[in-house]
Parts: sequence; C-alpha cells; structure tokens
Amino acid sequence: MSERYPIISITGSSGAGTSTVTRTFANIFRREGVRAAIVEGDSFHRYDRAEMKQRLADAEKAGDKHFSHFGPDNNLFGELEALFRGYAQTGRGRIRKYLHNDEEAAPYRQPPGTFTAWEDIPDNTDMLFYEGLHGAVVTPEHNIAQHPDLLIGVVPVINLEWIQKLWRDKHQRGYSTEAVTDTILRRMPDYVNYICPQFAHTHVNFQRVPMVDTSNPFIARDIPSADESMVVIRFANPKGIDFPYLLNMIHDAYMSRANTVVVPGGKMELAMQLIFTPFIWRMMERKRRVTP
Repeated sequence: MSERYPIISITGSSGAGTSTVTRTFANIFRREGVRAAIVEGDSFHRYDRAEMKQRLADAEKAGDKHFSHFGPDNNLFGELEALFRGYAQTGRGRIRKYLHNDEEAAPYRQPPGTFTAWEDIPDNTDMLFYEGLHGAVVTPEHNIAQHPDLLIGVVPVINLEWIQKLWRDKHQRGYSTEAVTDTILRRMPDYVNYICPQFAHTHVNFQRVPMVDTSNPFIARDIPSADESMVVIRFANPKGIDFPYLLNMIHDAYMSRANTVVVPGGKMELAMQLIFTPFIWRMMERKRRVTP
C-alpha cells in the first residue's frame, strides 16, 4: 500500500459487471480531476487469442478438460504483482492493451485479439486503477492482494453471472449457447481456486441479486434489469463508513447486517459514487501531504 502512489483494484469474473464499476470511477476521476493510470486485466493474459485457441486445442487433445483464462498458467501473475509493487514505490511501471475487437484494434493497425507493445505508464499520474480477473489473487508464489489501497469485488450471484456471460458472448461475440456452456464448465476448477478466494481479501464487495427467476440461466432470453435486482454491499471493515448518510441518500436501502447495506439495483452506481468519492478524497489528501 502506498500513500504517495495509491492503487485501486476492481476484481471480478468474466461477465460479472466490473465495467459498471470502472465507468463509475471514470466519472469520479473526471469530476475530481484525478489522473489515473488505467490497467486492463486482460492485458496480463499470457497468450493472445490465436495462441490461446491453439493451446486450448492442444490441451483438449492431451485430455485436459479444464484449460482456462482463470488460472496461473495462462496469466502473468508475476508481472502484475511487479507492476503493483513498483507503482506503489515509484509511480512507474509498464503496461499494454489487449485489443478485443476491430474498433479497439483499428488505431493500432493490428488484428483484434492481439496485444499492443509494452509501454511506460505516463509520468505524474495520481494513482493506478486496475480492472480485471485477478486484482486480489493470492497463490503460493504471488500475493497481488497485499498491494492495492482499495480492493473492490464485483460478484453477482452465480446464475446471474452466467446469464450475463451467455448474453454477452452470444450477442456480441457470436458464440453458441453450447460453446459458452462448455467454457463455463471448463473454467470451473480455476473459478473455484483462483476467482472466488479473492473476495475474502477485498475491502468492499458488490453482489447483484436478481428478484426474478433465474433458475435455468441457460435458457434465459435476457439479462434481469437493474430495476429487477437488489445489490448487496459488504464492507470488510465498516469503521468510518457513514451508514446513516447512505440510508438517507438512497431510497429503499436498508442494512441486513452490521457491515452490509442492501440497495435497489438501479441505485448501484449512485451508491458507488457516495461510497467511493470520499475514498478518493482521502487518497488525494494523503498523497498531497507526503508529496514534496
């Protein structure tokens, strides 16, 4: 952790909805004049799309039914931890982008599914912001969770997570239901061993719970809307959280436990604004105190 070079890390599975949190923080950064170095978790995959496809085929031929993007063999955990450690100490590090589609790839004149070249983080950033799969991962070799100043987990209930992934991969990426289902099953051991344990290290977790029937996510025709959901917000350490203020500002919010607030799904982004803007204020104030 670092007062001079703070790190915020958003962690969640594929299809969990971490992009909503990222959008909220982008709005906070813009409003508060914060210069954040943005780190995309996908850029720390070990292989590009073509390489991953070939390795998946090789794994299946070898009888490996659990080859996935979630585990350590297919990710650069060491490089990600080095980035976090180095940024916390010096405000510097090297990052790249993963180009998901034609629109992202066009400015770089590269095929989609490839990585850009590694480049230095710009000088004079105020903090580092990570969003991806492994922002709080801990293994025998690496402890990424120890470095961020603020760790946020985004964890829909599992059926909703699958519905969101199925919808995105079918409608945006052209995959069949069978192909997405196969991916979900193949990832399950790594999901249990490397994704779920991260949420024991996060400072705040957001879990969206649908208020409609999601019993069979594989036949769902659409994603339950925000207004059809509630969001459970759990604080690992509730000290300093102004719960009366949150309950007063968010209509129909209530506390289910001493460290847990439940808000309507449509108020999730408002809740994030109310909760995290003071965090950013405190980070920037500490940074100003220690910066010569």
